[in-house]
Amino acid sequence: MTSSAFWMFGLALAYTLLLIVMSQIAKKKAKAGEDFFVGGRKFSRWTVAFCITGLFSGSTYIAILELSYFTGISAIWYGIAELTHVLIIALVLIGPFRKRMMVTISGLIGDKYGRTAKGIAGAITAITFPMWSVATALAFASCINALTGLDMLASVVITAALMYVFLSAGGMWSVAMTQTANFFVFMSMFAVAIYAIGVNPGYGALATFLETNAKYGSLTSVGLQTILAWFGTFLINVLLAQAAFQMALSCKTADEGRKGLLIAGGFNVIFIVMGVLVGVAAAITMPGNARGLVAVPKYLMETLPAPMVGMFTLGIWACALGWGAPCQFSGATSLGRDVGSALFPDASDAKLVHFTRISLLALTALMILFGYLRSEQAAWWNIFAWTARNGATFAPMVAALFWGVATPRAAVTALVAGCGAGLLWNWMGGWAVNSFYLKIHPVWVAMAANIIGMTVVSLAERGWNIITPQGGAAMLRNAALLVALALLVCLVSAGGWLYTTGLWGMTAFLLVLLVWIALIVSTERQQSSAS
Repeated sequence: MTSSAFWMFGLALAYTLLLIVMSQIAKKKAKAGEDFFVGGRKFSRWTVAFCITGLFSGSTYIAILELSYFTGISAIWYGIAELTHVLIIALVLIGPFRKRMMVTISGLIGDKYGRTAKGIAGAITAITFPMWSVATALAFASCINALTGLDMLASVVITAALMYVFLSAGGMWSVAMTQTANFFVFMSMFAVAIYAIGVNPGYGALATFLETNAKYGSLTSVGLQTILAWFGTFLINVLLAQAAFQMALSCKTADEGRKGLLIAGGFNVIFIVMGVLVGVAAAITMPGNARGLVAVPKYLMETLPAPMVGMFTLGIWACALGWGAPCQFSGATSLGRDVGSALFPDASDAKLVHFTRISLLALTALMILFGYLRSEQAAWWNIFAWTARNGATFAPMVAALFWGVATPRAAVTALVAGCGAGLLWNWMGGWAVNSFYLKIHPVWVAMAANIIGMTVVSLAERGWNIITPQGGAAMLRNAALLVALALLVCLVSAGGWLYTTGLWGMTAFLLVLLVWIALIVSTERQQSSAS
């Protein structure tokens, strides 16, 4: 084992032991159900800021690190899409959701549509969160693989075990303490990275490379379809960002949560820029590697002394924890709290906390399985998780908030139809990460099926009336129908071009979404007559 590997393991183990001690302190604060699941709703703006920074900025850094190794500065669009997502949550959603005292998306769906919907939504949500966790856990596992020679499965097992040990103790308080500690580790990692780039290849050489290499210096080399898919996915995900909501809604007040999210958005810019710089520097010095996340630690080993390599890989471990730990905890909340209460409606808070602790262990095992099944492309798990979770819960979530016509049976239909359509489309496309069946991203198919299932069953099952919306609702209906008509014309007249560019599926989904929005504001539940 190299000296860099000793430093990596030594720092990671010492840091994890520190987190375990902190989690035992957190355990004392997490005895009641609300304390365990949402920190007793006592978080300050800075706690929220550190939590959201660790969640989104850490995962964004990992994604951009790998993307920029292959595509250069065009990877920046991933970060901009994610930043837009955070700002919308801060400026639009944090207030209304805080008033509802929401804990999870699956719980909100269950409160509106009953135990069956809650159980299905909770199960789908729970299964998909380890997919997001493994996407960043693979980054640290790749460091273990590169520095020690251990195979990827063993590396993922080590990563998952370290993550589980501290997380199970204090619930959301463990997450908050971890994310606060992670923030300072991130800053240390960036200091190491700034020094490394200055040593090799040097900032002048990096600038020259970007100026002379068309692929790496172009803002669009990653492809228009991919960029639009990032923005579309993050924008759609605004209503479904359960892990982010669970942390942000642990705030003392909606205003504290909003300010925390905005602070996190500012920090996010640093992560975006550093991800691009380190990824491109690795591409210059270690070209041709099939895995960008393996090339980066190898680049650092050639450039820096072992203690600094260990400090950088500790930052990668913090990124894995910053994203993976909240995802694992939020998924376990859906499985333990929501599925548990759906199966055992009389279960006490203490029993639901017990179910959640068991669920954490189950999801850790599931994360290891996912890492074994597909370790070569971390980004693929993000795509698959978005397709399955968003394809299942989008329409039920929107309907629960805005459409009184929707029915419990329709919600169950939408959950099954959306998730099933996404899985089917992934299978038909050979489970590919960037070449989809008929050039249509599976998430558009899943979410269209989700909306259609919700709409058709709701309209067929319950009495409803067509209404004439007034004021802003009328403007929304007219705008939605006008844009939908324009999109229909584009699909008919420019369908070939849209197909060639990979935009046909997204355009068709937007058409379905806009028609549904117009329907939502133009219908209401039929009021039963007084007896």
